[in-house]
Amino acid sequence: MRHTLPIAPQFYVTAPQPCPYLEGRMERKLFTALQGDQAQRLNDALSKQGFRRSQNVLYRPTCAECSGCLSARIRVADFVPSRTQRRVQKATAHLRRNATSPWATEDQFTLFRRYLDARHADGGMADMDVFEFAAMIEETPIKTRVIEYTRPAGPGEKGRPLAAVSLTDVFDDGLSMVYSFYDPDLADLSLGTFAILDHIEIAREAGLPYVYLGYWVPGSRKMGYKAGFAALEIYKGGEWQPMRDPADHRAELHPLSVDPIAEQVARIALPEARLIRD
Repeated sequence: MRHTLPIAPQFYVTAPQPCPYLEGRMERKLFTALQGDQAQRLNDALSKQGFRRSQNVLYRPTCAECSGCLSARIRVADFVPSRTQRRVQKATAHLRRNATSPWATEDQFTLFRRYLDARHADGGMADMDVFEFAAMIEETPIKTRVIEYTRPAGPGEKGRPLAAVSLTDVFDDGLSMVYSFYDPDLADLSLGTFAILDHIEIAREAGLPYVYLGYWVPGSRKMGYKAGFAALEIYKGGEWQPMRDPADHRAELHPLSVDPIAEQVARIALPEARLIRD
């Protein structure tokens, strides 16, 4: 006889710490290790259930008094850019895309430090050094790419300097933008929006139906821009559903919106590992 066994990872919960999105809140994360020859299948399955990757860990917020972090993705086939987004596409037409393997470079780290110092000097990554940066880029057990965007050289510059970088995972049903950063001196080009728009094009060219954007959080100014993209879906109540009116999701910030951790884990659908014979 032949049987299939599920992949059975162990899940853990982090200690509470200050929420990076909502002032006065505390966050916890449900997480599991991402390793071995089944890592890609586990990542694909759990990412469809609201998990995100950080190096060799998959995590999902599981806060005691809030369920406001809602995983978001764009339906590529239905996406139509807004007038503002079309202006961004026009303004960034001079940028050139280069997809590379996940290997950290000195130019990437230099741009990353400038970005953090200008935009997130008090954030959780503010003290990240070159070795931690290299780990963020290179420690991946799944199919990952670094998408670099370069601009024409200015006076005294050689080659095409980096304008933006996106660390991107490739799923069986889409692209996941793990982390992006850009030249703070080019803020007027809206490079964060540009990177998302270009990933939609990459997914369309590859025949992939979704672009995963990470978490959208009702009430968070940091995450508000994601609601500006058409054909946006959020993972809520165990299923993907259209965003519609962002104001409809304020209830996720209420303590009674949270299920016990044991119930959350029990509802996670795991992929089957392999066929075995008796």
